[in-house]
Amino acid sequence: MTNRRHRGEVALVTGANKGIGRETARRLAAEGVTVYLGGRDEERGEKAARDLAGDAADVRFLQLDVTDQAQIDDAVKQVDEAFGRLDILVNNAGVAIEWGTAVDQVTVEQMRRTYEVNVFGVVAVTSAFIPLLRRSPAARVVNLSSALGSLTLLSDPEQLVTSVGLLAYSSSKTALNSLTVLYAHALREDGILVNAANPGFVATDLNDHRGQLTIEQGADLPVQLALLGAGGPTGTFLGRHDNEEQEVVPW
Repeated sequence: MTNRRHRGEVALVTGANKGIGRETARRLAAEGVTVYLGGRDEERGEKAARDLAGDAADVRFLQLDVTDQAQIDDAVKQVDEAFGRLDILVNNAGVAIEWGTAVDQVTVEQMRRTYEVNVFGVVAVTSAFIPLLRRSPAARVVNLSSALGSLTLLSDPEQLVTSVGLLAYSSSKTALNSLTVLYAHALREDGILVNAANPGFVATDLNDHRGQLTIEQGADLPVQLALLGAGGPTGTFLGRHDNEEQEVVPW
C-alpha cells in the first residue's frame, strides 16, 4: 500500500517499456504520479503502458528515442500541453553493446553508439525538459548510472569492476556522473534535485540477465530518488551492491 502523497505530480521515465525503467514507472504510478513511459518501440511501449495502467494508475506511452531530437521536442510539447510542467525525470535509457569485446578491440563506432544514448541522449532530454522542470515546485532528475563508472573503484585493482573491462559503457557512465554533478550545481538555485543511482548488478536484457539482483530490487534507488522531497540531497551518487544496504558510491 502507498499513501499516494505524490498524486498530481508528472514524471517521464525514458527507456521504460521493460526492465528497471518499467518497474520504476509502475511504482511511481502507484504513488499517484502521472507517468509518461518513454520508449522507442511504439507497439511494446503502448502494451507496457496498458499493462501498468488501471487501478487509478495513470501511465501514458510517449514515443521517445533519446537520440532523435525531433521526438524529444515533440515529447516536450506533449507534456507541456497536457500539464505545463514536469516534476520527475528519470534518465533510464541506456545501452551496453560491447560484451565480450576486449578493451583494446572496442571500435570508435561502438563508442559513438554508446555515447549517443548514455551521454548525449541524457543531455538532449534533460536540456529540453529543463524549462518544464523549472515550473515544478520541487523537481527531481535521476540518472541511472553504474559502479562501472566510478573512477575510484576502477582505480582499485582489488575491486571487481576492474575485471569487467567495458570501455564504452564504463566511460559513458563516468561521463554521466560528471553530468550529474554539473547539472546539480547549475540547477540548485531552481530547487531541482539531480542525483545518480547505481541500481546494482540487476538481471536485465542489458547484461543478458547475468545480474544477481531482481528488477524490483534494481528499481528501489531510482524510485527513492525520484520521490525525494524539497530540500533533499542533490549531486549525490547512491547505490547498492548485491543485497547490501544503500551506500554512497565514490565518484
